Amino acid sequence: MAVLLRNVTNALWHAFAALAPPGSALVAKSRLKVLTANIGTLLDLYGVERGLDHFRSTLELNFHHFRYYLQREVFASLPDALPLRELRECEARVEEVCWLVCRGRLAQRDSPVFPDACVYQLFRVFCLLAELTACDTDAAISEDHFQVVAHPAEVGAVASQLVTSLGLAWDAADFEALAQALGAFRFPTFLALLETRLAGAPAAEDPAGLREAVEELHQTFLLDVLKQGVLQKRGYLLPTLREYWFVLQPTELSYFKARGRDQCGCIALDPQCRVEAGTEGGGAGGAGVAATGAAAQRLVLTTRDRTIELAAPDHRSRLQWAAALRLAIAHSGARDGWQRQQAARRRAAREAEAARAREEATRRHSTLLDMERTRAQLRAEKMAREAAECAARELEAVHRQEEARLRELEDVRTRLERLLQEETAAKRDEEIVRTLQARVLAEEWEKREELERLQEEQRALLEAERRKRLEFERLQEEKERELRDAETRLRQLEEERLRLDLELRSAHVKATASEASKEVLEAKLRVMAPQLRPGDRVRRAASFAPSTRDRPAAPLLQARLGGSMRRPDVHSPLAPAPTPTTTLTPATATNHTGACGANGEAVDGATTAVAAVEASALAVAVVVADATSDGEASPAHGGVAVVPDANDAKGSTSDVATLSDAASNSTISDAASDSQ
Repeated sequence: MAVLLRNVTNALWHAFAALAPPGSALVAKSRLKVLTANIGTLLDLYGVERGLDHFRSTLELNFHHFRYYLQREVFASLPDALPLRELRECEARVEEVCWLVCRGRLAQRDSPVFPDACVYQLFRVFCLLAELTACDTDAAISEDHFQVVAHPAEVGAVASQLVTSLGLAWDAADFEALAQALGAFRFPTFLALLETRLAGAPAAEDPAGLREAVEELHQTFLLDVLKQGVLQKRGYLLPTLREYWFVLQPTELSYFKARGRDQCGCIALDPQCRVEAGTEGGGAGGAGVAATGAAAQRLVLTTRDRTIELAAPDHRSRLQWAAALRLAIAHSGARDGWQRQQAARRRAAREAEAARAREEATRRHSTLLDMERTRAQLRAEKMAREAAECAARELEAVHRQEEARLRELEDVRTRLERLLQEETAAKRDEEIVRTLQARVLAEEWEKREELERLQEEQRALLEAERRKRLEFERLQEEKERELRDAETRLRQLEEERLRLDLELRSAHVKATASEASKEVLEAKLRVMAPQLRPGDRVRRAASFAPSTRDRPAAPLLQARLGGSMRRPDVHSPLAPAPTPTTTLTPATATNHTGACGANGEAVDGATTAVAAVEASALAVAVVVADATSDGEASPAHGGVAVVPDANDAKGSTSDVATLSDAASNSTISDAASDSQ
């Protein structure tokens, strides 16, 4: 049956495309056999898939060949004329099978808004409104590649109806911009458009509202519901008006107790039915009934069997129902659905509009060609005229004797001269304009060169300024580095000064302690020095030889000896060479220690002072020891000795030795602590 195949072709293409490998327009016969068997089973045709093995000699078929096979082997077995109800049922079964095949590829979305049942209904609506066209991307494979696309006008009508039924605003300008960008809509694009328009809206959170809106859309396009709503109907047995939910289709008027409830009855419509406006007030039986608090608006539907009296809630509803009933009666005898007829009319109108546009383009093209031919003829005539004028000038020179001909040619010449003058003036003006243009261009060129020169100078200045800035930054960095080094050196010197001050104080303390020890030692020496008696002998001793340092105890010894102890003559040839001496006083030791501290040698100064004290103590100890030995002077050394009593000598020797050991130990411990 050609009508059924035409109605389900779009759904069949979606199933065929779902079975095809990616990027290919051919499907294996083994897959097509399963699809054909399912379609045949739904149409009570069995074994129709066996012929695919013998259809063509290839293992794969394109959609054109598969549709031809279905037309010849499957749909040709159906009756040519099916009632509209049975035709819709067959379409629903075939499209359901096709949807089961292609659902996995078409219903995949990241954020779905519609449930699967609503997506299936929208798929059926799209297949009804879409068109099967050949792909124009590649002319070499356009016979195998097809696509099912919907015109933007059809998509806009469906989308606007769905959006407005959910209480949302429809943005026509935005849709027009999208339609101009896409050109045509495939089903995934169509579904994405609807879900995008509803995404984030409160209506999208209500699944029941979505299902109701999609169901109404499905009934409008697939079931050809022209109008539905509440009407009052007068009963046949009980002549009272009762309220029902009416659904109007081109072939019947059904009524239910309520929306979504069981059907109470159905009124068949045919071209012989008619609709008339009823009179207000009493109807059959003379019973007047008020409709919803106001006078009922009556309609009288007359069929072949009986007359039905209906009442609308208001005047506007009555007019709408009357127009819808007349429209349904006018198309009740059609063999195809009302919406399919309207879609076909719109498609034909678009094709006619496109044909008119093509004809207009062709007419404009032909007009342009005619204009070009006319221009060519005019140019040829102009050239011929110029040639004729040249010939006329030649004839004027030849037939100068003919006066009449001369006057005519003179007039022609005059006109030609005037035209020539005009043309010359035009050329002169053109030359002037060209000269002015050349001058303006030269000035512009000079300005451009000047601007380029200024730009180069500015760039050079900027480069010089940048180099200066870099040099200044480098110098500034060097100064900052030198400043940091100077600050670091200053801190080091300050730390060194503080350290040396600490060492100086320590050395001064040690020198003070050494001076105090020396004074104590001198006091003890004075105490322990033997007292000279008148009968004691005096001798020279080697211990009184000149030393490198002056000893503070020498004057005291000389005073006690009464001047008998004398130093050897420094000018004597037997005396040793004098050695520069340094007297260690507290002031001298302090100055010496301070000087050493300034040069980083405070410890050495203190050690030298202690060594001087030890030398003095050692000299005294030697003198005492020499005095206690035998009381005789040693001529070899040229010294003088005083021999005291043995007891005094022994006591003095022991005291001096003890004092010398204590001073040596103190000096050694101080030197060790200083070295640490």
